[in-house]
Amino acid sequence: MVKNKSIPIFEEGEFPLIQPIDLDGFRAHNRKKTKALIDKRMTEKEAIEKFVKDGDYIGFELYGTVRCPMSLTRELVRSGKKDFRIVGQGVHELDLMFAANQVKEIDFTYISLEVYGISDNMRRRVESGDVTKIVEWSNAAITWRFKAASMGVPFIATRNMLGTDTLKKSSAKVIECPFTHQKIALLPALIVDTGFIHVNRADIHGNCQIDGISGFAFEMSRACKNLIISTEEIVDTKEIRKHPDRTIIPYYLVDAVIHAPYGSWPGEMSGMYERDEPHYKMFVDMQKTKESMDEYMQEWVYGLPDHKALLDKVGKKRLQDLTL
Repeated sequence: MVKNKSIPIFEEGEFPLIQPIDLDGFRAHNRKKTKALIDKRMTEKEAIEKFVKDGDYIGFELYGTVRCPMSLTRELVRSGKKDFRIVGQGVHELDLMFAANQVKEIDFTYISLEVYGISDNMRRRVESGDVTKIVEWSNAAITWRFKAASMGVPFIATRNMLGTDTLKKSSAKVIECPFTHQKIALLPALIVDTGFIHVNRADIHGNCQIDGISGFAFEMSRACKNLIISTEEIVDTKEIRKHPDRTIIPYYLVDAVIHAPYGSWPGEMSGMYERDEPHYKMFVDMQKTKESMDEYMQEWVYGLPDHKALLDKVGKKRLQDLTL
């Protein structure tokens, strides 16, 4: 018999977990999800009404402004739902949610307007106290937290973030490895109530393919209780099956499929269209004050009933100019 010996904790992050680890609840939820090949098509509004409620822990998967689920974000803002806890990377989608004061707590790797610097819109919400907590992680740490959830284990051991201030601002713990007796970081599993991912193509059942950089779509899709997919194209399942190796998200993980051409606008999609840089620069200028940010939200979010109305406002010519 091996004598019980506690493992010393050398260091731990300053923040408690935003999202409790309930692996048994996650497993029970997934057991109830249908595995049938059913038609999951619906509108953005229908999906958010069905799968999102106030206070949920939600996740966005994107890479900067590449594949940003913007049609879903705008509908989420229009829904008026609030007090969200959020995980992901924050560029354009998070700024709209900051403007709508929907964000309370954040597990995040990166929040910025990329080359344009830190968002003044975000700064206002954080400094005012509307956002009550920001917990920091590296890109790899967030990805591996999703992986732990998908594996059904409460944490994953890595050397990631050791010796950094990022670890101090996280919820990770550093222990002595029982095998090597060296320091190792434990990253807690991360379960998402509802995730939002935009893809290049999907079938009506939710089999999804992504061209270009895939970010952490593979890992996050497997850590979501509910998963809402928006897609540039809906294709026949026969087309999906021609290249099964490219199906990064299988149908049984997906709860809703939304057809959203140019669904990442003003962001870009690999091999399909470029970022609308003039529009994005306009947004960067308008977010600098609350008054002009409110004007932007009224014109480009609240004043439009749905994604089709947005595309009509952008105009066919502009969209064609962006198309590759």
